[in-house]
This record gives sequence, structure tokens and C-alpha cells, in this order.
Amino acid sequence: MVVGALGVVFGDIGTSPLYTLRESFTHGSGMTPTPRHVLGVLSILFWAITLTVTVKYVTLIMRADNKGEGGVLALATLATQGLNGRGRKIRRWITLFAVVGLALFYGDAIITPAMTVMSAVEGLDSVAHGLSQYVVPMSLAILVGLFVLQSRGTHDVGRLFGPVMLLWFVVLGVLGAWQIAKYPQVLLALNPIYGIRLIADRGIAIFWAFGSIVLAVTGAEALYADMGHFGRKPIRLAWLCVVLPGLVLNYFGQGALILEDPGVVKQVFFALVPKEMTLALVILSTLAAVIASQAVISGVFSLTRQAIQLGYLPRMEIQHTSETEIGQIYVPRVNWLLMAAIIALVVGFGSSDRLAGAYGLAVTGAMLVDAALALAVAILVWKWKWPLAVAVFGLLAIPDAAFFLANALKIPEGGWLPLLVAGLVFFTITTWRRGRELVSADLAEGALPLTKFLERMERAPDRVAGTAVFLTADASSTPPAFLHNLKHNKILHERIIVLQVDTMDVPRVPEAKRVTVERLGKGFYSVIARYGFMEQPDVPAALRACRPHGIAYDEMETSFFLGRETLVPTSRSKLGKWRRDFFISLSHSASATKAFFRIPPNRAIELGNQIQV
Repeated sequence: MVVGALGVVFGDIGTSPLYTLRESFTHGSGMTPTPRHVLGVLSILFWAITLTVTVKYVTLIMRADNKGEGGVLALATLATQGLNGRGRKIRRWITLFAVVGLALFYGDAIITPAMTVMSAVEGLDSVAHGLSQYVVPMSLAILVGLFVLQSRGTHDVGRLFGPVMLLWFVVLGVLGAWQIAKYPQVLLALNPIYGIRLIADRGIAIFWAFGSIVLAVTGAEALYADMGHFGRKPIRLAWLCVVLPGLVLNYFGQGALILEDPGVVKQVFFALVPKEMTLALVILSTLAAVIASQAVISGVFSLTRQAIQLGYLPRMEIQHTSETEIGQIYVPRVNWLLMAAIIALVVGFGSSDRLAGAYGLAVTGAMLVDAALALAVAILVWKWKWPLAVAVFGLLAIPDAAFFLANALKIPEGGWLPLLVAGLVFFTITTWRRGRELVSADLAEGALPLTKFLERMERAPDRVAGTAVFLTADASSTPPAFLHNLKHNKILHERIIVLQVDTMDVPRVPEAKRVTVERLGKGFYSVIARYGFMEQPDVPAALRACRPHGIAYDEMETSFFLGRETLVPTSRSKLGKWRRDFFISLSHSASATKAFFRIPPNRAIELGNQIQV
């Protein structure tokens, strides 16, 4: 499990040595490769990793698991559970933070693959100066190939991820230790006084350096987000025993090399090895960068599924690429959108040095969101006294806030890009949620309670053999599709099942609690099927689970009636003109209900219903 975690969880933060120290001295930070600045930067970097990753994420936030799952949405749902139905205003704030965190995650996701792959391929310039012209084409070829292979799943390639990353961290540690042995004075930077002195000397100008030093902790949120795949203990062991030593040794080794030869700062990572071994290091770095990119892409797929289940995004086609691993999924629409955005980044920026200006803002924003939600969990779920919770998480949020402000200075250099992406995602999520609220309210306004309908049904219409299943958002109300069918066909099936599919605020629902069945009389049944936000709804499977409750499901004898909403724009829309049109386009782009709920297409009947928005 530890080796597996190395291949999935630590790809992003594990490839940070490719560019972090280089950018700290070259990307307009004002730092020079003098002993005072080198030791100061290393000291800040070491304590940033210690406080942000080891203390904040590994020690504290990883305690906040939602039935074993992590990530911003899992953290938000856990905080909401702590309210126990109280505090509507607090619930709104928690939802807002969850949406912001989700939006920032997408903003970061388009930059990480481009940054890591380009940084690795740029090592070719250390092999031979004429090879630098091939960096962009090779980066594009690697990234496009990676996205094309997504539909095949990651199972076979995933077996290699852990061992390759284990080799990567061992190489990082060995190369760093080798340079430290030559210049052991670099270990003085473990003393925080060197970092404090540099901050005092530089004053406000230190924020330009912070904007690059923060690259050392990008990917820290993945430790928590991927907790459901491996569990808390393997991730902690992997971090403390393999990743942290490898990273710290390598950073200090790079610092020792700069102290010995300040001229190597522009390609300090690849200067750690003799010239004849540079190509081998470039190949290993590229493999590590591909693994880091794969981890980000898989994370985007996973979080997109959670967002769809929780109602943050419209339904999309989700393909399962493994018969045994439920977490291995492929979302075609997201895959191609992400690939297009990353290609545009590689071509538009042309080098990792330029792209570094866009990197960091979304990550640090997401870290601040995690800190705020963890504070809510500490008070609402762990029952900490609020002064203690505010003191602990407020203290740990100081480095995050400093790094966020530092990255805000990079907005003109490219920092606007993740903010633009995050803004578009935020607009999409809020428009979709508000639009669905209005549609649901419209449907509920004229709904007839199912019990009242049964009471008024004095003379039963003609009954035909078989079972009719009507999907609805509220099993206590008469589904519009049912009324349309009765009005036009004037018949009822022998057995009527009104089915409501709920997404719970837990990752997975036990099979024993999957369905609740209520007999309503006159051949009517009310069924509620429950799924966690990490699960894919499967209506036929839910109906098969009803067998112990007296419902014998036979697919060939069952018809599924689905309501198909046709949204009609109105001039007095509560969404406003722009959001109204965007919501309608989102609704049109949503995948079909029958496909999302795995309903056999030859057993599904759609009945239209017009709704004004």
C-alpha cells in the first residue's frame, strides 16, 4: 500500500524539485545565489514543507476523513453532517467554500501536467544546447499520448507507478546526500533563524520569493484527496519514511551545489549528476512527470464524479475502465476539455519558466479553503473549543495566506489563468445549482401527493401485465411522467414503482441500506435508492436489491418511464438572461437520464414536460 501510494498520491509534490529552487532564484524573486540567500530560501522551504504538509495535512487534516474518503467535497459534507440539520447560514458558507475549493482545483489541474512534463523535458538542454527547440513538440507528444490512453484505464500502467516513484525518491535522496556530503554547511538551513533573517532583510520584497518557494508544497492537498484509495496509515508512512527524506535531501543537495557553483542555478536539478548521466535523469524525470500528470487527471475524473453526484455539475458520461476497481473511471468530456486546455498552455507559454508565473495561486487558494473547512470540522465534528480550533488552524493558515498573497503578485505574469479557469468553473457550478433549484421548485409547486392520488383513484383504469418504474426526485409526490402516461394511454401497469434516487453525504452506502421499500396499496410501491457520492447509481441493480421486500424484478417485464424536461426561456427569468441561456445549454449537454442511471435503453420511455426558466 505504501508503494502504491507513492505512485498515485505523491506525483505532484514529488516532481517539485525539478523547478522549485531554480524558480526561487531566477523568476524575478530578487534572490541571488549567495550563501545568505541560499540558506534563507532553504530554511523557508524546509519549514513550509514541515508546517503545511507534515503538520497541517498529514497530522491534522487527514484525521477528518468522511468514511475513509478525503478531498474538499468530502471535507465539506463531513462539516455539514456536524450541523445535524441546524445552522442554515453556516451550511451555505460551507457549500460556498466547497464550490470555491472545487473551482480552484480545476484551475490547478490544467497547469500541473504542463508544468511537470515541460520541466522534465527541458532537461534535454543540459544534454545538448541544440535540443531545446524540441521541448515543446516532445511535451505535446507526451501529454497528448497520455490523454489518448485514458480511455483504456490505468490498471496496467498503474502497476509500474509505485516502483518507478520509489526509484525516483531514492534517486532524489541519493543525489542530494551526495552533494550535502561535499558541502555539509548547507545543513545550517535547518535552523529557522536563517529564514527569519532573510524575511527581515528583504521585507515586503520576500513575497516575490514566496511565489516560487510555494512550488515545493504544490500537491500537498493530494495527500488528503487520495486518502480513500490507500488509507491514512500508508500515506503517512510513505510521506514520513520515503517522500519527505527524499525531497529534503534533494533540496539541500541542490542548495549545496549552488553554494559551490552559483552558475548552475538555471539547471541546478540536472547538474546534480555528471554530464554523461544527464540523459538517464531526464528519462526518469519524464516518467515521474507523466505519473504526476496521471495522478492529477485521475483526480479530476474522481472529483468530477463526486460533483455530479452531489448536484454541482450536470450529468456526464462516466465509463468504468476496470471490472474490479470502482475508482478507475474515465470521463470523456472532461478528458478532451482538459487536453485542449493543456495543449493551449504548452503552446502559449512555451517554457516551464514562463508557466511558473501561472502556477501556485489556485493551489494556495485551495489550501486556504481546506484550512477553513477543517476548522469547521474541528468545531462541529471533533467538538474542539472554538478558541483552540481558531488558534491551531489560524496559525497553520498563516503560511498559506502568505503564499497566496505572494502568488497574487504573479497575476499579470500568468496568475490570471487559474483564476480565470476557476471563475468559469464557479460560474458553471452556481448557475447549474441555482437553475436546478428553480426547476425543482417549479415541479414541486404543482405536484400532487401520491397518497392523495391513490385515495382519489376510485375506479382503477385498465391494468396491463408487467412493471412500470417512474423515476422522480420526490417519491412522496405523483411523478409528472406517470400523470402524462395515464392521461394519454389511459392504462396502468400491474405493478407501479415510484423510484427516488438519493445521493447521500457519505462516500458509499452499504448494500444493506441501499433501498427502502414502502407498499402503498393498489399495486403501487415507493422505493428510495441511496448511493454515496463516490458511487455510480445503477437503477436495475437497485431494483434487484428490492427482491427481499417482495418486488421480483424482471428486466424483460419492466418499462422505465422518464420525464424529459424541455426548458423554455422566459423574459422574467430569476437567473437573468446570461445565466438563463447558459443553464439551458448546460441542460441540453447533460447526458441522458437512462445512460447515467444505467437503464436499458430498449426498456426506457421518455415523456416530455415543458418548464419555464
